[in-house]
Amino acid sequence: MYARLKQWARSIKRQTMILWFCWKHPETPLPVKLLCLLVVSYALSPIDLIPDFIPVLGLLDDLVILPASIWLIIRLIPAPVYAQSKQQADDFERASSQRPRSTAAAEVIVAIWLLLAVLCYRWLWG
Repeated sequence: MYARLKQWARSIKRQTMILWFCWKHPETPLPVKLLCLLVVSYALSPIDLIPDFIPVLGLLDDLVILPASIWLIIRLIPAPVYAQSKQQADDFERASSQRPRSTAAAEVIVAIWLLLAVLCYRWLWG
């Protein structure tokens, strides 16, 4: 069972890389590009929107929302674009051992948490 979970996690990482190349592809439709950017930024962010220490909800994004988003986007991407992006992801993985990180996404998530903290403060004490 552990091996299956490990394989599943690898496939999510691989699909994220494929979506990253789909986002960069000029033939990807604009709405799909925006979805790709959102999902890839979140997946590559070192910070989760919902922290993992929050019971149930903390793991919900990693176990349900992210895979469902990836599945939806893959269905929306034209087949030739997906095939080319898959090849680019394979080439990238062979050439590089490091996965890219999205510091911009991490900054956005921190900004969202700060905004929520300010709103909670104003609602409770303001």
